[in-house]
Amino acid sequence: MNNENNKRSAFVVSPDWLEQRLDDPSVKIVDAAWYLPAQKRNPKAEYQAARIPGAVFFDQDAIADQSSGLPHTLPSPESFAEAVGAMGISETDTIVVYDGPGIFTAPRVWWLFRIMGARNVFVLDGGMDGWKAEGRPTTAEISSPAPRSFHASFDAKAVTSFERMKDIVENRLAQVADARSTGRFFGEEPEPRAGMRSGHMPGARSLPSGTFSEAGKLKDLDALRQTFAEAGIDLTKPVVTTCGSGVTAAIITLALQSLGHTDNTLYDGSWSEWGSRPDTPVAIGRE
Repeated sequence: MNNENNKRSAFVVSPDWLEQRLDDPSVKIVDAAWYLPAQKRNPKAEYQAARIPGAVFFDQDAIADQSSGLPHTLPSPESFAEAVGAMGISETDTIVVYDGPGIFTAPRVWWLFRIMGARNVFVLDGGMDGWKAEGRPTTAEISSPAPRSFHASFDAKAVTSFERMKDIVENRLAQVADARSTGRFFGEEPEPRAGMRSGHMPGARSLPSGTFSEAGKLKDLDALRQTFAEAGIDLTKPVVTTCGSGVTAAIITLALQSLGHTDNTLYDGSWSEWGSRPDTPVAIGRE
């Protein structure tokens, strides 16, 4: 899209790019903001107060498998298609996803759309915070797009199950990249959810989600490549991404895909599943 001289991710668009296309009916804008309680931000309230014109709200807690017992678990292709179709989105549209701070929760919804069959899906650099700081247009008017048919084509290979994750960890079948903070990863800080053990999967590498962006914008490709190298990730080998609940793991996925790495999957249960079970191996401390 706007990846100048191939130095920027092909999956990220600039505020300038999007503002020039606000009246393009084939460009669908999605607010995918979601926050941890400690951030003290209400995504729905912020959306209702001010949004990018034409944006619809993607509720990551609602568009999920409510029966799993885990937070915002991957929805079925059928329920996803029904939900986004009601938002006026088709799999053939150009879809731009944003969040509040930028490169935080938008990559999760970018990933969801892609594994459900949409191909032209992008993340907005800088997020809504950057958009407003630059004085770009916002609205509080309710948008009521006409429903569309979203034909889902689910890529099951993009998702790692719990059983597969156990096999990967026990037999070191792939590299594991964890997007949680270093304190949580090494067991030096408690988990924000009750009942979670602290620590990380044996053999996993720490790649905190915030290291991939600066001021809400995804770093350039050279910087992304360096981030993986410093964490000990070999980009010629398979990678499984994980985090606390499957959301910020998609930031690592976005960075990998931006570098042309396609042999990666996302462990949807993440630490919410792994850390709450008594039968999973957990490592603590700095190895």
